Amino acid sequence: MNPATWPALLHAYGSSWLLQAILIIVGTFILEDVATVLAAMASQAGDVPWQVALGALYVGIVLGDLGLYGLGALAARWPYAQRWISLPKRAQTRDWFENRTGRTVAISRFIPGARLPVYTACGFFGAPLTRFALAAICATLVWTSLLFGVSLRAGHFLLQCSSLWRWAGIIGFCLSIFVVTRLIARLQTWTE
Repeated sequence: MNPATWPALLHAYGSSWLLQAILIIVGTFILEDVATVLAAMASQAGDVPWQVALGALYVGIVLGDLGLYGLGALAARWPYAQRWISLPKRAQTRDWFENRTGRTVAISRFIPGARLPVYTACGFFGAPLTRFALAAICATLVWTSLLFGVSLRAGHFLLQCSSLWRWAGIIGFCLSIFVVTRLIARLQTWTE
């Protein structure tokens, strides 16, 4: 999705907070951090009420997290998928995830690139769904609120700029969030 068209769509759907919320939720399935930044900037511009933007972000991100868990659980029940991976002893791994679900989910929310493997592994090895969901919700509330708040502040500054610089700044801010998270993930693989 082109970052420049997303705020225009939010503005166009200005009369319907439900359509705005759906658009934000769909955006979280594509790139949740960029969706968070763009929703905050649209909120700062007055195109989306902040309550709609933040609520839709929470819903979309938690639904995505539960979807990753579900994919792991589905793969655990599908013998064809199990042929392509090497697994540690399932009972030991299940016990490990059961005892550390909350902590593991919360920590992986803040480590770029960790959510996909950790959340699907939680589903695959049968981590308790209730514990997983509560940890995902709490971690999402913290991370998304922080990123939304920072983006509101950046949005306030960027909206003061002229039109050309505003879009360059918004795109640059989104790209910097994306690049920084990828660099952090890469640095973590080098240190392991």
